[in-house]
Amino acid sequence: MQLGRRSLLLAAAAGTAGAATATPAAAGPRTGGPVVIGHRGAAGWRPEHTAASYTYAVQTGADWIEPDLVPTKDHVLVVRHENEISQTTDVARHPEFADRRTTKTVDGRTVTGWFTEDFTLAELKTLRAVERLPAVRNRNTVFDGREEVMTFQEVVDLARRLSRTYGRTVAVFPETKHPTYFRSIGLPLEPKLAAAIRRNRLGRRECVVQSFEPTSLKRMAGLGVPLWQALGTTGGPYDLPSTAYRDMMTPAGLAEIAEYAEWIGPDKSSVAGGSLVADAHAAGLRIGPYTFRAENQFLPAEFRHGSGANDFGDAFAEYALYYRWGVDAVVTDFPDLAVMARRG
Repeated sequence: MQLGRRSLLLAAAAGTAGAATATPAAAGPRTGGPVVIGHRGAAGWRPEHTAASYTYAVQTGADWIEPDLVPTKDHVLVVRHENEISQTTDVARHPEFADRRTTKTVDGRTVTGWFTEDFTLAELKTLRAVERLPAVRNRNTVFDGREEVMTFQEVVDLARRLSRTYGRTVAVFPETKHPTYFRSIGLPLEPKLAAAIRRNRLGRRECVVQSFEPTSLKRMAGLGVPLWQALGTTGGPYDLPSTAYRDMMTPAGLAEIAEYAEWIGPDKSSVAGGSLVADAHAAGLRIGPYTFRAENQFLPAEFRHGSGANDFGDAFAEYALYYRWGVDAVVTDFPDLAVMARRG
C-alpha cells in the first residue's frame, strides 16, 4: 500500500480521522503496533501542554501523553516545555510581572526571560498559553490566550477522565526537565514527582518517567513504573559531563542503561540507517524515537512535498519506514497521523 497524501493530512486536520480503537499497553509490547505518544499533547494542532492539546491527542488515538515538568516558586510541578515561559505564555503582556524578567544560566546556557521558579502557582494561573512556534504553525495561534498553565496533577486527572471516556488506558509520560539545575536551587523535581505517582497510585500501565539525565531516573527507581532514558544527538547528559550520548548508544552503553531503564528515546536521526533498534532490543530495551512532525522542514528530503518549509509532506511514509524498522513507540506532534499510519 502506498502511504501518504497531503489530502489525507488535511482531512486529519479537519477531524475526519476519528479516534483509535487499539488498546494501549503503557509499558509493554503492544499487539496493535508501536505505542503512539502525543508530544506535549497534539502540539501540531494545538498550543502544547494545554488541556486542549492533550485532549485532542487522545481523541485521535494517542496511547500516552507527554507533560514536561518544571517547578513553581512554591514547589508545585507544572507542565511547560521549558522553565523560561516567554515563548509559551502571554507573560510579556502582563505589566505586573515586568520586573520578573531576568537572565539565568540553566545547564550551562545563558537564558533571558521569565522563569516558572520565580512565580507561585497562583501567579502562573493568571497567564495564558500561546503557540510556541507561530511562524511554523500559524493556524494554532487562533487558540492563543484560551488555556491556562496546567499542573502535573491536572494532567493526571485529565488522563484518567479521558481513559474513562474512551474505554482505554491513557498513560502519562512525564519528563523531568533540567533536574540538576532545579536541585541546585532547592526545587528538586524527583521527590514531588514520586509523591504524585504514589498519591495517584500510578502503575506501569499508567505512567512512564523519562529524563535526559540518568541521575534523575535513578532517583525514581523503586516506584514500579518504567523509566525511559532520553538521548540527544550531540554532547551528553548534563549530570554526567564525561559521558557522551553517542557512547550511550553503543552496545556497551545500552547494556548500562538497561540496568536502570526499560526504554531509550533517541532522536529519530540516530535510528535512520543504523543498528540502534536491533542493538537496543538485544540489550533488552524498548526504543521510541522523537520527534515526528508533518512539516517539510522536519522530514527527510525524499518525503517533502511542495516548496514551503512549513507545507505538509509525506509524514505517513516516514512513519511507515520507522515502523518497518521495528521501533516500539514514536513521539510525535501529530499523534492522529501516527495512528493512521499504524493502521496501514
